[in-house]
Amino acid sequence: MNQIDEKLQPILNVVLQRNAGEAEFHQAVREVLESLGHVVAKHPGYAEDALIERICEPERQIIFRVPWIDDNGQVQINRGFRVQFNSALGPYKGGIRFHPSVNLGIVKFLGFEQIFKNALTGLPIGGGKGGSDFDPRGRSDREIMRFCQSFMIELHRHVGEYTDVPAGDIGVGGREIGYMFGMYKRLTNRYEAAVLTGKALVHGGSRARTEATGYGTAYFVQRMLSTRSESFEGRRVVVSGTGNVAIYAMEKALEFGAKIVACSDSNGYVVDENGIDLDLVKQIKEVRRARISEYAQLKGKGAHYIDGGSIWDVPCEVALPCATQNELSGRDAKALIKNGVVAVGEGANMPSTPEAVQAFREAGTLFAPGKAANAGGVATSALEMQQNASRDSWTFERTEERLAEIMDGIHDRCARTAEEYGAPGDYVLGANITGFVRVAEAMRALGVV
Repeated sequence: MNQIDEKLQPILNVVLQRNAGEAEFHQAVREVLESLGHVVAKHPGYAEDALIERICEPERQIIFRVPWIDDNGQVQINRGFRVQFNSALGPYKGGIRFHPSVNLGIVKFLGFEQIFKNALTGLPIGGGKGGSDFDPRGRSDREIMRFCQSFMIELHRHVGEYTDVPAGDIGVGGREIGYMFGMYKRLTNRYEAAVLTGKALVHGGSRARTEATGYGTAYFVQRMLSTRSESFEGRRVVVSGTGNVAIYAMEKALEFGAKIVACSDSNGYVVDENGIDLDLVKQIKEVRRARISEYAQLKGKGAHYIDGGSIWDVPCEVALPCATQNELSGRDAKALIKNGVVAVGEGANMPSTPEAVQAFREAGTLFAPGKAANAGGVATSALEMQQNASRDSWTFERTEERLAEIMDGIHDRCARTAEEYGAPGDYVLGANITGFVRVAEAMRALGVV
């Protein structure tokens, strides 16, 4: 693990003490501070006015009760969160996650990452994140509607198109966004379309938003591979997850000529040496909302399912972790390196443990951190806000073209910064410093607030 500059160690110590027990948040802060020693050494001014300390402290943390009634007439209680982390560049922007694992530390880690991710897009959006420990799996549409409406009854006080603009995340798709937007509209008596992104097309959504995070990851990795005169063409690719990000990362990688040989869900993974049939995956996961184990049963010859285990044991040249945080361990990274992985692109938020990241960097593997590689989703959300503000609706082709431009721009800025700081090809360093400098400059301009 990299060392933190002695000037920054006291800042990390305060974060650890002030946010006890929030391991994922500690991990996210540590990773950024490990990069910032280079900046402070070159530009001492960034260590003044407690600038870094302020970036590590959320502007606002909101926790609230979410009561709702299930289909059996029983009252259920969940906990809701919204962490409005940094608004130096614009209104807070970040998704809402519904999953049993959600707690304050998870939301803070996601919100902290979001600050730099949003800054990397070059668009005027700050960083925030939210969610609930509600589990939508196995719940009826009416139960999900009632929960979303109760959630928004409290959240609506804290959001708005010039204040905080949530989107979807794990467990929150177009259906959930629609229910929340409907309640927001009723509570405020305003059709403020830009208050939520990830909406359906029928009420102000953007074309290509569903595909954006996965497509963006593939665009970034393709650009990264091109720096070594390589591409997805003919590459064996393994993708963890079969959610929205994973499915559309697979779709774009296939367009680039890749061969997807494995994908997974929370129960296990499927391997298909003939190449994953993405249409079948979409049918299983998006239409029937079933488990990926059914793939092997339906596909037959050449496909097999492994219950549990690690998908990263499957030999591949490109790995795209697109499921959840810390899913790819140091042991997994060593297995991938041994099996000849060329590039790793994080479609999820912080899916690689620090040990895994260190292993990839030491091995010289091309490694795209999530705050850069998966920024396509929030970038297209910002484009959705732009369309809402101008009462416009772009074509899929126009939106995807803009997405590709943004992802190439993120890659090139990260690469230039890494080069400037004497670490060519280190996208972790490049992403952290590029995002930090943009936010820090805005904060300095606004004074100590």
